[in-house]
Amino acid sequence: MDARFDSAGSLRAAYRAVNWAETSLGPVPAWTPTLHTVLDVALRTRFPVTLFWGPQFVLLYNDAYVQLIGDKHPAALGSPAATVFPEIWDTIGPMLTGVRVTGQPSWSQDLRLLMDRHGFAEECFFTFSYSAVHGRDGHVEGIVDIAAETTTQVLLNRRLAVLATLTDQLAGLDDPAMIAERATRVLQDDPLDFHAVLFLPADADLSLLPMAGRAAGAGDDSLVLTSTGAGAVAVLPLTPASQAGGHAPALRADLNPHLVVDDDCRRFLRLLAATLTQAFARAHARQTERRIAELERDLSQKLQDSLLTEPARPAHLRVAVRYQAATEQAHIGGDWYDAFPLPDTALALVVGDVTGHDHHAAAVMAQLRNLLRGIAYTIEKPPALVLQDLEATMLGLGVDAFATTVLARVERGTAPAGAWTLRWSNAGHPHPMLLHPDGTVTILRTVPELLLGTGTPICRTDHTTELPAGSSLILYTDGLIERPGTPLDEAMTDLAAALSHHQQLTVEELCDYLLARYGHTATDDIVILVVRTPH
Repeated sequence: MDARFDSAGSLRAAYRAVNWAETSLGPVPAWTPTLHTVLDVALRTRFPVTLFWGPQFVLLYNDAYVQLIGDKHPAALGSPAATVFPEIWDTIGPMLTGVRVTGQPSWSQDLRLLMDRHGFAEECFFTFSYSAVHGRDGHVEGIVDIAAETTTQVLLNRRLAVLATLTDQLAGLDDPAMIAERATRVLQDDPLDFHAVLFLPADADLSLLPMAGRAAGAGDDSLVLTSTGAGAVAVLPLTPASQAGGHAPALRADLNPHLVVDDDCRRFLRLLAATLTQAFARAHARQTERRIAELERDLSQKLQDSLLTEPARPAHLRVAVRYQAATEQAHIGGDWYDAFPLPDTALALVVGDVTGHDHHAAAVMAQLRNLLRGIAYTIEKPPALVLQDLEATMLGLGVDAFATTVLARVERGTAPAGAWTLRWSNAGHPHPMLLHPDGTVTILRTVPELLLGTGTPICRTDHTTELPAGSSLILYTDGLIERPGTPLDEAMTDLAAALSHHQQLTVEELCDYLLARYGHTATDDIVILVVRTPH
């Protein structure tokens, strides 16, 4: 028995079973010293090594190389490479020939080869080098192939890239149909893993899918794999279906038939299912939040409308109002306006601001608005005394809130004909503006007085000014002009400048102009009340 193969280890029997005399290498004793030496080195290393020897590139390899060729062993041992690797010979044949002719080594990194080593054309990746082995006379006797299979690493990196792209593409989407469309596009751009993908509708009967060859992880029903003539088909339930918004309970994916459906493949598919499920669940949650927010806005709008009724619009005066909530979600707050006739024919005007912009502030606002209406209409006193009585009423009834307000009366003067008078009192509120018929603006500044709700007794002050024919009085809350970092006086000066020379606008147009200029940057509720005297 030839002792030359003692170093072959587990392959010793396979080497001795080959009739080497019938190969192009001839009987073992006739092998060149170079072949004996190189083969001995190859058999003694644990790294995958094969020799392609002679003009036919006959294979000789070590035990570690067997894992790379699978079912081709043991028939590959002693056989010509073209016979062993017909499916990849168009790729490796020219490479081997080139090394034999030139004597120069080759280098291939993560080379993709469709190798039939387990009964089908399997997608494999290898990093290897073909190196010429020279005999004593200098000619190339054979080629040594030192190889490493990198299939696992390549597939892992490829699949991680797909998941990263998918996560990035689905981020921010809240439409289930758009999620399905975007995910389909991403997965179809990965033909090395998927030949086709299809989101199944909510009413799809998954039990009708072929179940032959079903293979799922033990105790895991999140993945169904079916063997077909064209390869494996994966069904990924995106459960629970209710979280998917009723649009995509499952994904059918036809896998590349060159893939090995192993544990790594199954893990990838489960991660894919988890990524999609999270995207659909997130979309469902966002849609639910939007529906709830819309309901809240509708309810809040109805409540706000019920609290802020239409202002009185006497035939001789033009009146316009606007209200904008601090936040879309709340759509209700503590700012208010009012315009109502008094028994002596004067028109009462109110703008106020309860601290806060939520449902609690709105409830307090409704109390103060109604109290102020009742007191002003009943006692028939000037604005300052009305506010003093309101303060006392708040204290007596336990209305625990702070509020700023301007209460004004527009009175028809006795002489000269057509003259109007504004009488007002200001409880800690931004100063009113008066837009004159010539386009100039006066800020109706007064000495600041305490806001309502402090509980501190105070003698409030009335102020009067003439309202020329065709002039416009603008009352507003601080949400219109107040911005972080800008002093309130500076903000009121900016408002006066913005109103300047806009006397040609109607009262409705003036309200819209101010909201368009300031409303988009507001962080608080906004109320605007504009009254214009007739020409």
